[in-house]
Amino acid sequence: MQDFQKLKIWEKSHELTLAVYRATASFPKDELYGLVSQMRRCSSSVPSNIAEGCGRSTKPDFLRFLHNAMGSAKELEYQLILARDLSYLSDAAYSTLRDAVTEVERMLAGFITMLEQDRE
Repeated sequence: MQDFQKLKIWEKSHELTLAVYRATASFPKDELYGLVSQMRRCSSSVPSNIAEGCGRSTKPDFLRFLHNAMGSAKELEYQLILARDLSYLSDAAYSTLRDAVTEVERMLAGFITMLEQDRE
């Protein structure tokens, strides 16, 4: 078990979640239980899966949760495109959030690769 709060990937994904919450605060009220809820849920799922994986006792379990986190990041990536195309996000806001998601995905991919190689 390790302290998830000491992981840079958890910190970055937490910052991304906060940014998504701020960005979705201005979405139309009729999206509160639709796109807003989905974007907030999948963005918070990334650091949540990292935290939960840190609480597992085996590396394969931890890796499974990291893969789940990657899936949630990819889901958010699409939802950002949708929000931009629906004009809920400006191009600038979309670009900033997309860059943050891409950074988290790269960090996750690197962390997963490192742990998988260490497992062999």
